[in-house]
Amino acid sequence: MVAIPRMKERTVSFYEVVDVIEGDQKRVAHRDWNGVLARLGRAKFRERIFEGDTTLLGTVHTLQGEDHLLLHKVKAQEEWLSTIDMSTGEWSEMELAATTGYLDSSVVAFLPFGNVIGLMQGSVGAPSHKALERWLNGLNLFATPVAVRPVVSKAEIDQLLMADGAVLVELRLGTHGADALIQKGGALSWGIRALRQEYGDIRINLAVSVPRGRGRERVRARLLDEIRYIADVVPGSADAARAKLSYLAPGGGYTRLVELVEHHITAKRRVAAVNEKGQSVKILSAIQVIMDVSASHEAELRRAVDLRD
Repeated sequence: MVAIPRMKERTVSFYEVVDVIEGDQKRVAHRDWNGVLARLGRAKFRERIFEGDTTLLGTVHTLQGEDHLLLHKVKAQEEWLSTIDMSTGEWSEMELAATTGYLDSSVVAFLPFGNVIGLMQGSVGAPSHKALERWLNGLNLFATPVAVRPVVSKAEIDQLLMADGAVLVELRLGTHGADALIQKGGALSWGIRALRQEYGDIRINLAVSVPRGRGRERVRARLLDEIRYIADVVPGSADAARAKLSYLAPGGGYTRLVELVEHHITAKRRVAAVNEKGQSVKILSAIQVIMDVSASHEAELRRAVDLRD
């Protein structure tokens, strides 16, 4: 009997690559990603490496005539790596030679619309969308800096557009997220900037609430405007964010709580690591899964980035 390969469930997450112009994130016409990947495929090894807090390496993998990106994080020499024989339990330390590096890898597929990508991390420590952003900017592939931000379900954004005011906004931010919002500007960003200037690298839990009562419609409308202004950067910046929105209606108004981060479009699928012969197929499987999920979510993804079907 042939053993059935164990399949681990992994997450396919969708992001869009946008330009950063004077602190604002702006969508641009669809880039020639096939051309970008073709150039990267011909580039020398050192031309595909970006060294920052971590070392990131990009390689191009071709499947059925289509190029895809593998983004790797090179494990540091000082990391404690070990191996174990699963049949005997024998454990041993792994010594890295000076010219050897081990990689955590993610698979990135560039979809043919809206500068949208599908990304699957090979492990918890594999490069995230923020690592991809650092790598793209570190290699200076484009004339302007880019941001890689989550594609958020259009239904939640529509709630912001239909609201008449906001009575509450709550943000939970780390250092990187706070910096992104500070660059965006606006009243909420000014408050975050003041906290950072006073206390340095801190985690921030920010809540702004408008008390009940008549005569506060203008304040609620202003708070809603502030939320709308930062809505495009919140999914890629905040660890958590939500707003309680108010709506006018015949016979009396109502409020609704909207999550601004958790409606990032994702899908979980099982991904085979080996085939029936025990041969590694993890990259092949990951690419196929990303493309299958992309096809099934295409209408939702197009709507989320304001493209017609």
